[in-house]
Amino acid sequence: MKSIWHSTQLLSPYPSLPGSIRTEAAVIGGGLAGILTAYYLTRSGIQTTILEARRIGSGQTSGTTAKITAQHNLIYQKLITCFGEGDARMYASANQQAIKEYSRLIHSHSIDCDFREASACLYTRSAGDSLQQEYKAASRLGIPARLSTDTELPFPVRNALYFPHQAQFHPLKFLKAITKGLTIYENTPVLSVKGHQIHTSLGDVTARHIIFACHYPFLLWPGLYFARMYQSRSYCLSLAGIPSLQDMYLGIDPGGLSFRSAGNRLLLGGCSHRTGIIPDNPYQRLQNFVHKYYPTAKTVSHWSAQDCMPLDQVPYIGPFSFLEPDWYVITGFGKWGMTTSMVAAQLISRKICKKPVPWESVFTPRRIKLKASWKEAITHLSESSRGLALGLIHPDRRCSHMGCRLKWNPHECTWECPCHGSRFSHQGKLLSGPAQTSVSIPSK
Repeated sequence: MKSIWHSTQLLSPYPSLPGSIRTEAAVIGGGLAGILTAYYLTRSGIQTTILEARRIGSGQTSGTTAKITAQHNLIYQKLITCFGEGDARMYASANQQAIKEYSRLIHSHSIDCDFREASACLYTRSAGDSLQQEYKAASRLGIPARLSTDTELPFPVRNALYFPHQAQFHPLKFLKAITKGLTIYENTPVLSVKGHQIHTSLGDVTARHIIFACHYPFLLWPGLYFARMYQSRSYCLSLAGIPSLQDMYLGIDPGGLSFRSAGNRLLLGGCSHRTGIIPDNPYQRLQNFVHKYYPTAKTVSHWSAQDCMPLDQVPYIGPFSFLEPDWYVITGFGKWGMTTSMVAAQLISRKICKKPVPWESVFTPRRIKLKASWKEAITHLSESSRGLALGLIHPDRRCSHMGCRLKWNPHECTWECPCHGSRFSHQGKLLSGPAQTSVSIPSK
């Protein structure tokens, strides 16, 4: 189940950590956010080392639909209401600036990564004024936007909200280009971090600055990120035989789907669910849609991806905790990791280089926004408590992170943690964290 990105771009391997080393900055995680952060730090003259548990770009970066956009579902009306207009304006500015920076970087370095400008569109097939409200919020914040009922979709819509001058690209082609000249160690999982010391099975890394860009922070303390996020899985089909779309689309209704073209393929995504809360076959649901609306299309490949969902919808980017002033965190992208990776890289690199950071307050991990997060917090607490209780009652098949009872996902053939989203193979091999070790799965 390789994504279209993995199928069309191979990345050269990097060595494992050769032993204990010293470096000015260490980035834990070799996805797009970690690589971009290392790129900007290195260009600023700071010796930076990337530690990747598997292969660079092998996580969410390879599973994304690769939209570079400031249109993050219905976000701006909520931000104005719950964060205030000032923070909402900074959020919009940071993401719009990220799109411009991608364009500048790609064009100035002549990076061949299928980068193309396109509009991003939210659509609804139902009655309601949510898109009208989002349009007013976006306009209030200075985001160019327009409402329409015209789309390229194979069904009529009630309303559609377009943000022009957004973009899309091939994330692994981009990643390959910007890793040149960076110090990267693959197959080097981090086991623990204490102060300025990073411990791996291959040696210790001593660093002045430590950046956690490993998707979901694996430490329980400090930070308590396990109580502030959950993970969500979504699914994607790559389809042939469909005319290319000029723009990118996302449905805001329950069960709404994502559409974008990549060359001569259409990427159809959706069926999101909390990891560990297993739905009906998501791939079949997507295929049913294809059979109805694209009867001549051929499914070329399918895959799934996983995102960290912050309870108030805003990523955590900045100092990890006041207890560790030289640690930084990048997490909680909430399905918008391509744009937010650039926001994070610029914010963290500026912070370390002691440059002005104009968007720091909206993304700070130290924020408390109860108005924006209390409903999600109750749901997260309920699901986590249930998973932990079942883990105590049935001690077999427990997650190695905090002991929650694992659930079997027959559509992915994986064991999944409903509390914090760790995933394991049929035999119990660790596939993704925050768990750090594999588990023992009793035979039936």
